[in-house]
Amino acid sequence: MLSSFDLFKVGLGPSSSHTTGPMKAALRFVHYLAAQMQAQKVHKLDVRLYGSLALTGAGHHTDRAVLLGLSGLRPETLIPSDADAAIAAIQKSQTLMLGGKIKIDFDPKADIRFEGQTSLPFHTNGLRFNAFNGDGDLIASRIYYSVGGGFVVDEDEAGRNARDDVTITPKHPFTNSEELLAQADEAGLSIAQVMLENECAHRPRAEVLAGLDDIWGHMQASMNHGLRREGMLPGTLKVRRRAPGLYLKLRVNNPDPKQSCERSDWVNLWAMAVNEENASGGRVVTAPTNGAAGVLPAVINYYQHFVPGADGDGVRNFLLTAAAIGGLYKRNASISGAEVGCQGEVGVACSMAAGALAAVLGGTNAQIENAAEIGMEHNLGMTCDPVGGLVQIPCIERNAFGAAMAIQAARLALLGDGKHAISLDEVIKTMFETGRDMSTKYKETSQGGLAVNIVEC
Repeated sequence: MLSSFDLFKVGLGPSSSHTTGPMKAALRFVHYLAAQMQAQKVHKLDVRLYGSLALTGAGHHTDRAVLLGLSGLRPETLIPSDADAAIAAIQKSQTLMLGGKIKIDFDPKADIRFEGQTSLPFHTNGLRFNAFNGDGDLIASRIYYSVGGGFVVDEDEAGRNARDDVTITPKHPFTNSEELLAQADEAGLSIAQVMLENECAHRPRAEVLAGLDDIWGHMQASMNHGLRREGMLPGTLKVRRRAPGLYLKLRVNNPDPKQSCERSDWVNLWAMAVNEENASGGRVVTAPTNGAAGVLPAVINYYQHFVPGADGDGVRNFLLTAAAIGGLYKRNASISGAEVGCQGEVGVACSMAAGALAAVLGGTNAQIENAAEIGMEHNLGMTCDPVGGLVQIPCIERNAFGAAMAIQAARLALLGDGKHAISLDEVIKTMFETGRDMSTKYKETSQGGLAVNIVEC
């Protein structure tokens, strides 16, 4: 089973699959060289990006992420300003410190190649790392795939159809929503309690609760940074950050969100703040991806500000419930925009947030499952067509709409008794099939949709 702490990961924007994943892949290659006793022999590296990683890699900072990973840096601990300094140093010196220890020549423009017309067999987000010795002989070569949400598999794991999940041996095992509901009913537990007991099979309860609090703390930090940082987002689109201005307007009318009649405006603001921070390369939490990182924090803030009796336990239950739902999509479908379109990112985030909100509003397990199903059903077929290969248009506003839809899905489910025509398992299966049938140009390639029908300025 997938742990909550694998689904919710701290990393740098703008993309979990195109930034965090490639950075982890590069770091894994460094570790592979060390394990094979080849690191000291490396004189030159050649890196190739394939498919979606190549087509939108420049706008998603994939090349930068590779440099950082090869330098031995980790996405969960790297400070964004330090990343800029490290990249500038490599570009200026035309060298990098492999694993932070071994100096080698490296020209980013020549040694990282974008092979956009070629896709590797397992997943469109493929990377190949080649290492050569001083005589020009190839001494190591590995392929990695960034499969969404910051998860990475190597060529051997891909051959076994494995996943880069740190699995746990659960007390209440489930592989789909039907089994999840059955396990919960048999044990007399909520979905959040099932997840908590499963997490406690892997680490102490106090550590689990502290970890959940830490996740929420990082989500809040990214939101607060986004509310205060003004200026233009990086890239050719010249998109101005809107969250700080909206924040000031809302505070003039209602300094305390709890007293506001403009709840939807606040939800929009919170979601956009997170994703503007993500678009700038800031620190966010995959939920389940960076491109959809604003949906869950915005809905949790809605819960905290507008639901009487909201507390820290409720936030933990929200995250646990969301993780249970997100894990079903990761296991049985995909959370990769390059594989299934944005229905696998904002659509999944909407489903996770809808079910989680229903849970903390007192919904039954059946109502929670219904809310999650509604949250995805009306996102089916949503394309991933980032303009200019940047996680800005339509991605930032799309998170606001995902959060709003999640709230409505939860409220609609709570009006019913949990009985409904389409199950969550059926909608997850449909989402995956829809994504597989979708034209490649609508799956994070910037070759269709808005990406080709507006003029970049």
